[in-house]
Amino acid sequence: MQGDDIAVGIDVSKATFHVAVHPSAEGWTSDTTPGAIEALITRLRALAPAVVVVEATGGYERALVAQCAAAALPIAVVNPRQVRAFAQALGRTAKTDTIDAAVLAEFGVRVAPQPRPVADAETQALAALVTRRRQLLEMIGMERSRLEQAPPTGKITRDLRHHIRWLERRVDDVDDEIGTAIQASPLWRVHEDLLRSAPGIGPTTARTLLAELPELGRLDRRAIAALVGLAPFNCDSGQQRGQRHIWGGRASVRSALYMAALVASRYNPVMRAFYQRLRAAGKPGKVALVAVMRKLLTTLNAMIKHETPWKSATA
Repeated sequence: MQGDDIAVGIDVSKATFHVAVHPSAEGWTSDTTPGAIEALITRLRALAPAVVVVEATGGYERALVAQCAAAALPIAVVNPRQVRAFAQALGRTAKTDTIDAAVLAEFGVRVAPQPRPVADAETQALAALVTRRRQLLEMIGMERSRLEQAPPTGKITRDLRHHIRWLERRVDDVDDEIGTAIQASPLWRVHEDLLRSAPGIGPTTARTLLAELPELGRLDRRAIAALVGLAPFNCDSGQQRGQRHIWGGRASVRSALYMAALVASRYNPVMRAFYQRLRAAGKPGKVALVAVMRKLLTTLNAMIKHETPWKSATA
């Protein structure tokens, strides 16, 4: 077999990698220790596959993906929901780690997912800080809800208030760490200034885009919208014309853009006119706001691509 005919699927868990090769049906398991990953990479390089497919598991796959990218192996990180739908279409209702690895390998052959560049270590570290900031804010929200239900006085109330103040200080500390990381990178400094030149884009949105959407400025407008989950999908059948809905994508980036679009639809002259034109045409408020999100994203994408600030871009 030639390398173009070979696809490798790897089912990732905390302690074990289950590997399957298509079409030879070869399979084996590997530990997730650094030494075991190096041995796995050596074996994969000998196979020279067209694609290595793994699912996004929330972090367990990162070390393997980084090593594959460093070894110039074509690694594709795919959505688990998409793979599960593919397995059901094949009639594979059983689910084990070995079966999942084989399904991933067959997915690599039939669907041929495109490998994407892996974020470098600095971008991954920045993304971890942005994620931690979001987690701290979520904990503050939960503690404030508990405080509302707690007795007006007492140890529980004091403890909740003390914890909320501590969490708020930690948010400030993480903000400082994010700012220091961005200032240490000339490229990030330039990109943050470009993003924040757009009315409606504040520091939180700009830093979220830098950390969690490193593809910004590298893809065309349709691809970047689909990646974030702002591309509307048709829902038609026969003579019926259903509503278009957005689906999938990077939820954290989409949430940041939602807040930015709320501000931009009021205070950004270009986006405000666009929003009002859609509303005047009878579009519901949320539909118009999603359209603003997409227009804002594609404009920011062009600004980063051409290194042009907002005023020049709108002119």
